[in-house]
Amino acid sequence: MKKTLLIAVSALMIMATPGKADKWNIDVAHSTLTFEVSHLVISKAKGRFTDFTGSIDFDGKDISKGKVEIIAQIASVDTDNEDRDEHLRSAEFFDAEKYPTMSFKSTKVSDVKDGKFKLTGDLTIKNVTRSVTFDCEFRGVVNDPWGNTRAGFSAATTIDRQNFNVSWSSILEGGGLALGNDVKLILEFEATKAKPKKSEEAAK
Repeated sequence: MKKTLLIAVSALMIMATPGKADKWNIDVAHSTLTFEVSHLVISKAKGRFTDFTGSIDFDGKDISKGKVEIIAQIASVDTDNEDRDEHLRSAEFFDAEKYPTMSFKSTKVSDVKDGKFKLTGDLTIKNVTRSVTFDCEFRGVVNDPWGNTRAGFSAATTIDRQNFNVSWSSILEGGGLALGNDVKLILEFEATKAKPKKSEEAAK
C-alpha cells in the first residue's frame, strides 16, 4: 500500500506542470541496456551496450502521451569476452560495420496503472524495423543533491533475433540451439529533466 501510494505521489509530481511535454535526458552513467539469451540450452549468456543515448518526453497532464527515443552503438556490445564481442560485431550477428546502430522510437503508451504501463514502439536492428512492446514500471521522481530532477524507469521485452536478421545459429549434437532465438532486453534508466535555456527563463 505504501509503495503504491509513493508511486502515485511521484506520478502526480511529474504531471503537475501543465503545457507541453518536458524533455528528460537519459543519464547513461546511471542507466543500463542489457540482454539475456539462452546458451547451450542449460544457461543464459548476458551482455550490454555501453554506448547509447536517449530522451524521454512527458506530457504535463497525461503520462500516456509520453515518448521515448533511444539509439545504441552496436560496436559497444560487451559480454566480458572480447572474442565473443568481436563475433557479435561481425556479419554473422549484428554486422556493426554496415549497421552501426540500433534504435527504438515509441509509438504508444497504454495500460497505465499504479506506475506500470506498456510502451509500444519501433525497434530497428540491421535496418529491419518491427513493432515491440515493453512492460514498464515508473519508479518515481526525486531531486538530487546537485539541483537536478530525476525520474527512474524499468522496462523489459523479449524479441526473436531471427526477425531482425541476427541469424547465426548452431544445432547441438543432442538437439537444441547453441544460442537461443529469444532474446530478453532489459532497460534500467535514470533520466534528468532538461533545464530551460536562459532565453526561455528570461521570457517567463
